[in-house]
Amino acid sequence: MTQQELPSAIANIIESSQTPEALFSALLPDVGEFLQSDRCFLYLHNPQTNLGRVAFCWVRTPDMPTVYNEDWAAQPPTLVEEDPMFAAALRAEPSIFVEDVETADSQVLNREFEQNNFGHRALIHAHIRQDGQLWGILQPCIFGHPRIWTEYERVVINNLVEKITPFVVSYVKSAFD
Repeated sequence: MTQQELPSAIANIIESSQTPEALFSALLPDVGEFLQSDRCFLYLHNPQTNLGRVAFCWVRTPDMPTVYNEDWAAQPPTLVEEDPMFAAALRAEPSIFVEDVETADSQVLNREFEQNNFGHRALIHAHIRQDGQLWGILQPCIFGHPRIWTEYERVVINNLVEKITPFVVSYVKSAFD
């Protein structure tokens, strides 16, 4: 797979979507299906105001917990201390692929925080960054069992994040204009 390649269904969505809203609404189910994940959500972050929200969430089945925020809100003041993955995203570090929340290094994630707030067992914490700033996090996840992320899936997610970054930045900026 070359740097620019994505699975055709995902590439078609990116090429054909006219607005960020249409892109994200169509993209999350296809990312979820591609990864065989249980839930996939997009957290959006304004680096100037430090406000964020989960505006888009897909779940495989209705019994899966959704994550959604109607309004933009400030992050809890202790979030960076409680959530090493969010702290890594703010530092513009590479995306994080967690194969098992139960056995992951405590430097990578806070198991109790993840269990209490999200309930997943495996996840991708894909950091959407531009100019060293966090604009969003794409988070596909699995419930109930660990998941090994293949090299191919890692490359696809990293390429996907690169492709959707301009849409994420545009969406966030337009929400505050």
